[in-house]
Amino acid sequence: MFIHRLVGLFRRRHLEDDLDAELRSHLEMAREANLRRGMAAEDARREALRAFGGVEQVKETCRDQRRLPPIDTVLQDLRFGFRILRRSPGFSLLAVLCLTLGIGSTAAVSSWIEGILLRPFPAVAHQDRLMAVAGTNRAEPGFSDVSWPDFADLQKGCRLFDSFIVDRITGTTLSTGERAERAAGSIVSANYFEALRVHPILGRGFEPAEDLGRNAHPVTVISYQMWKERFHSDPGIVGRTQMLNGMPHTIIGVAPPGFYGTFVGWAMQFWVPASMQETFDPTGYKLEDRGARWIEGFARLKAGVTPEQAQAEISAAAKRLEADYPATNRGRGIKLFPLWQAPFNNAGTLLPTLRIALLVVVFVLLIVCANVSNLLLVRALGRRHEMTVRLAVGAGRGRLLRQLLTEGLILSAMAAAGGLVVAYWCRDLLVLLLPMRGGLTMHLPGEIDWRVLAASTGACLISTLLFGLVPAIQTSKIDLASALKAESRGVVGGGRRALVRSSLVLLQVSLSFVLLVGAGLLLQSLRGVQNTSPGFSTPGLLTSSVDLVAAGYDAQRARNLQDELVDRLQALGGVESVAFARIMPFSYRSYSSAPIAVDGYEPPPDEQPSVDYDEVGPAYLATMGIPLVSGREFTRADDAAAPLVAVVNEAMAAQYWRGKDPLGSRLQAKGRRMQVVGVAKASKYRNLTEPPKPFFYVPMRQSAAGQGLAIRASQGPEAMAKALVRELHALDANLAPGELITMQEQVDRTTAVQRVAVKMLGLFGGLALLLAAIGLYGVMSYAVSQSTRELGLRMALGAGASDLLRLVMSHGLALTAGGVVVGGAAALGLTRLIGDLLYKVSPRDPLAFGTALVAMTIAAAAACLLPAWRATRTDPVRALRD
Repeated sequence: MFIHRLVGLFRRRHLEDDLDAELRSHLEMAREANLRRGMAAEDARREALRAFGGVEQVKETCRDQRRLPPIDTVLQDLRFGFRILRRSPGFSLLAVLCLTLGIGSTAAVSSWIEGILLRPFPAVAHQDRLMAVAGTNRAEPGFSDVSWPDFADLQKGCRLFDSFIVDRITGTTLSTGERAERAAGSIVSANYFEALRVHPILGRGFEPAEDLGRNAHPVTVISYQMWKERFHSDPGIVGRTQMLNGMPHTIIGVAPPGFYGTFVGWAMQFWVPASMQETFDPTGYKLEDRGARWIEGFARLKAGVTPEQAQAEISAAAKRLEADYPATNRGRGIKLFPLWQAPFNNAGTLLPTLRIALLVVVFVLLIVCANVSNLLLVRALGRRHEMTVRLAVGAGRGRLLRQLLTEGLILSAMAAAGGLVVAYWCRDLLVLLLPMRGGLTMHLPGEIDWRVLAASTGACLISTLLFGLVPAIQTSKIDLASALKAESRGVVGGGRRALVRSSLVLLQVSLSFVLLVGAGLLLQSLRGVQNTSPGFSTPGLLTSSVDLVAAGYDAQRARNLQDELVDRLQALGGVESVAFARIMPFSYRSYSSAPIAVDGYEPPPDEQPSVDYDEVGPAYLATMGIPLVSGREFTRADDAAAPLVAVVNEAMAAQYWRGKDPLGSRLQAKGRRMQVVGVAKASKYRNLTEPPKPFFYVPMRQSAAGQGLAIRASQGPEAMAKALVRELHALDANLAPGELITMQEQVDRTTAVQRVAVKMLGLFGGLALLLAAIGLYGVMSYAVSQSTRELGLRMALGAGASDLLRLVMSHGLALTAGGVVVGGAAALGLTRLIGDLLYKVSPRDPLAFGTALVAMTIAAAAACLLPAWRATRTDPVRALRD
């Protein structure tokens, strides 16, 4: 029976035709029977109809037998709702556009959170069981990498994990020309593809033996994108070779489409096994060095294992390593992180910004819903006669409530569809807001999957309740007796509906105020960051790179070419000095780090001091503009034949020499003892907000070759780039420099996350301010239009235009003041959520609150001005007569 009724919903016309035919057949049979009894034709038909009963009543009874009342009612409400919305297209379009903005923003941010934080590796199975692995040091805050021997011991000693996966971002130069083309890649453990359940579409992944041996397995798996773009989807690619960092690597596989590696922020183009670490890391072979921490890895939990259980086991394993290897592991621990908190990629970096973005779009959705709710309230007043008639003829108040909610659901459903389109268009928006780093374009796509669709559906339903329920309840409470009377509402009075409308405007003003305060705080913080000195002189300083290792140069050839290039560049007009370094400050690459020992310094028993350092060329400090406090910097005489030397910064001198002069004393790092020959001013190394930290420099000629290039010159980047290419090609036509930019631009790139947060809060704060002003304008305009009799009476009794102007403006500004008070109280609590993005700015900064107050007041005054001006134009004679 249910199936027949369900089918009947889609065959109404056919069933109606069948019903008409059947009823006609019954009537015709009764008429023929009456004719056989001797009745006249007209009497026979009349008697048949009388005996049969009312035809329409019979039809309705038959229809009831095949109906599904709940579904029929819903369909009826939907048809009526579409007719009502079609009758007022301007209102419908405005409401849908506002809601599309709110729901679309929510869907877009949800897609970013899904694609960057929660499930950043779409081709990897069971991402919920993957956890990032990082090292800790009791002597220093923050987190560090893990050594290969430690990682191998964790794999052997932990039973709650399916696998441990090594992943270290690297890069290489793939082609030459006017500018080198960089490609991002990863050094991974041999179990990488197998542990991630990722299967190459051509060839194979790595085998266990390819983890072993020093540079013994020059093989690579390339990405689907690289195979398609660089090798034109060649089906015979497996077995061909590709030069990576100066060594030919055999291509053994092609990763599947949609797999970009496991480093959030960049799409990997190739993967090499861990045995090739030294080829891509010029600081030396590290697979047998327990003190060399370079691995950024993951661990996959076994099914049913909780993160707490896994952390307990891995912490116990770290304790055993500390006891077994005190020389390298004293004070060291291991910490597990969910993917969205991974400290070594852009997930952890973007977490605060995306958290703020989610809060902001929720605020915007609330503001939009309040605005649309006000629109529906005003529109509902225009439908009071319709609602009164429907109640008078027997419609229940529940029926009216359901009809009005259905109309709201139609609006929000249309907006949800539009919002998903907006989210799809905005899925790569973060990439446009964040700059390139190291010549590599970032890869931060949003992921629109069933979870985002579910979130959008939830936003649709919630927004329907938020903006539709209040007008529906207000309309369904119509009093039939008072509905027939003409009501005149005052500008400052107005009954329950005016109170509801004013409350919605107050909500919009308060939420807008919170967003404006947040935007002001972040803007001040960003200004403070940008005004912070990096510790070196950026004017006239340019930075680039020349990757000689990728071009196949050995250490001695690289040093010779670097010397020649420095000499040629310094001979150019306008060039003051040139220097090489392994790592340039504020780049995406990581500095070397090593456990140290200082003559006369005894660390606490449970700590192993470890300090970052950089390998730099002659005149590096002078080129960078880092002042020397005492001693000297490196020269070309500090080569492999000379005694090992180092320059420490002031923070390191203060921490480890404790007021004594470190010049001439000994420093040991990685088993090499070196003499301190200079003390330099402390500077910033990774970003402008980092606190002063110990750091030291060693001569590049006594350690690893570098590719970072610093040029201090009066020429601009474009002219210097051409000169650099010319001089480099004069030495080797196959070489090409990397991106050449000003050092100030390099510094500014590290503030990209703060700038994104400022832009996001500024954009949505301005939008919220506009919506709040529109809502306030709507309320005041409607109040004035409904108060013409009161205004006319006031004017007839002697009130002037200035009195009416003051009356309307005071009501609007009173609403604004109430919203600011509520918003200010909320902001005092909520601005703490952006504390980790603030730099030397208090979350209760009075300037931010004051600026938001001024902006809100100006917007409110502008919104109230036009309705107030209209009030002063009221004709008292016409108003009293009407």
